[in-house]
Parts: sequence; structure tokens; C-alpha cells
Amino acid sequence: MAGYISDASSDSELNGRNTGDASHNSLSTIPDHLISRAKEIRSLILHHNEFLLIPKSISLFGNLLTLDLSNNHLTDLPKELITLKNLRKLVVKSNGLTCSSIPKDFGLLSSLEELNFSGNMFEVFPPQFTELSRLKCLYLGGNCISEMPNSIKNLQRLEVLYLGGNRLTEVPAEIGQLYYLISLVLCDNHIQSIPPTLIHLRNLQSLSLHNNQISTLPPEIVRLNLSELSLRNNPLVNKFVQDMTYEPPTLLELSGRVVKIEKVKYSKEDLPSNLRKYLSSAQRCVNSKCKGVYFTSRVEHVKFVDFCGKYRLPLLQYLCSPQCRTTPAVYHSSSDTETDEDEAMANARLRRVLLG
Repeated sequence: MAGYISDASSDSELNGRNTGDASHNSLSTIPDHLISRAKEIRSLILHHNEFLLIPKSISLFGNLLTLDLSNNHLTDLPKELITLKNLRKLVVKSNGLTCSSIPKDFGLLSSLEELNFSGNMFEVFPPQFTELSRLKCLYLGGNCISEMPNSIKNLQRLEVLYLGGNRLTEVPAEIGQLYYLISLVLCDNHIQSIPPTLIHLRNLQSLSLHNNQISTLPPEIVRLNLSELSLRNNPLVNKFVQDMTYEPPTLLELSGRVVKIEKVKYSKEDLPSNLRKYLSSAQRCVNSKCKGVYFTSRVEHVKFVDFCGKYRLPLLQYLCSPQCRTTPAVYHSSSDTETDEDEAMANARLRRVLLG
């Protein structure tokens, strides 16, 4: 996920000469040989040590772009951290931090693009994080966060949001305002529903919702161009449509189907406005081998589909007739404007979406 941030200039700066690596050394303070090079170091790697506190000497590393303090024993972050104005990436995962551990002025680290506080003890989403307007990747997995704030909408540049393994029960509608979001991970929570505002996330490619309490998905999700959707271990995956019935079509519907399928031409003068409106409401049968239409009388059908090559999921479909389940008939196109490409796109969407 971290790979979403790419900056050629920073890559050149983070070479061996400008990196200070003192990881896996049982350290509790920053070594003198790194402090002596503080001004030239761009990346400071201190993970897997014995730090209880970050020394005040951290302020000497004024040109830092990356700081990794993962897998220590930190319970607090010093105010001196705010002096690192050039910092782009901060990783403090797997420590003992709480929301009160975050300095009040943390939002002043305005250059931050990637922030990783996974595996800590947050019970509340730190409000300071939503002040980081340049943030592209935010990882808060494996905490105890029970609520996502409405102010999440302030992170307008966010591309990756990882909140898996928390205690969330709902997702705010404001998440639909994160227009640049590529990956959204909300797995292993207690979420019961997803807001329809997700339809606005047109750049979203990966949506992880497994191990929640979701029983339905908003129909709007069909319009997302997802390449990965994870839904396993949710009630909706075990929810099947039962007692399906098929209402025989009325004479009006049968006549309308003939008009649309056979492309019978008509003009304003031929039909009253209510019939013209009715004819314009025709829906295409989802069967790719059937060119039929329906208006109100349709067949509900559950089909198991392979999703992302990993899982077989039930998909609720609407067909124009019971025969479409087994031996689809071939009809003429129901629209002069529809193309094979449109049909292919519609079919692709159906393969990606599970409707409860």
C-alpha cells in the first residue's frame, strides 16, 4: 500500500548516505554517531528497539523526510516532533500509543504524506490527523477505534485509508468526499451498512469489507469500477433470495416488449404520452445472450459468480423470462444506441457487485 506514494526527488535523497539505520539494536536513545550526522540524514530508521520515549534530540534532524519508530515501547510523542517540518512519512506502528499521546499541534506537520499508527491503542480517531491536508496514505489498523469522524472529509488528497481491525459500527457519509481514494480497508470491524455516497469514489479500486456485519450493499455500488472487493464472512454472503416468484406479464407488458424487441417505429401522434413514457422505461435483461427487455414483470435469479478469482459469491440478477435461466433465447437489440462495448461494461460491473 505504501507504494502509492511516488516522488522521484525524494527517492534520490533517500540513498544509503542519507539514511541512518539503527534498527534491531535494543536501543533506548539515538546513537551519537547518528546525532553527529543529523543535518544530512533524510531517513531515520529506529524500529525494533527499546525506546520508551523519543529523545528531545530528534529536533536536530530538521531535514528528515522519513522516520520509522515501529515496534518499540512508546506511550507518548514529544512536542519536539513537530519541529520536523519536512517530514513526509512517519511510521509508529506496534507501540502503546493512545489518542492523548498525540501532540495537540500535530497538524502542523503539514508536509506529511504517509502516516502509519497501526497496532497501537487508539480508542478515538485522533482529530489532529484530519488536519494533515497533504496526507495520501493513512494506516490505523489494529486499534480500538469505534467511530470515524465526519472531519475525515478534510483529507482531500487521501489515496489509501486503512482502518481494518478496529471497532467501527458505521461509516460516515462524508467518506464519499475522498475523491482520490484508491484503496479503502474496513475489514474486521462491526460495520452493518455502507453509505451510498461511496458512488462518488470513482478512483476506488480496492474495497475490503470482510469480517463485518453487513447484510446489504447499496445498489449504487454497481457503478464503481472496483478491481477488488472482499466480502467474505458477512451476513449478506450467506443470505440467499428465497421464495422467488414470477408474476406473469400483463398484456400491456407483452405488447411493450414486442414494440421494443422488434423495434416497431412510432411517433408522438401514434401513442399517448403515458404509453410513450412506459415504453421508455424498458430494462435490458442481464443475460448477455438475451436481447430481451422487461418493464415490471421480471424474474429474480441468484447466480454464483467467481469474484476476483478468490471467492464464489451469490449475485442477484433480474431476467426477462424464466427461460433465460437455462436456454436463453436470442432476440434483436432493444436499443438502437446500445453497443457491444456498453454491454461488455455492464456485464463486467455485474461480475463485481454483490447485491443483498
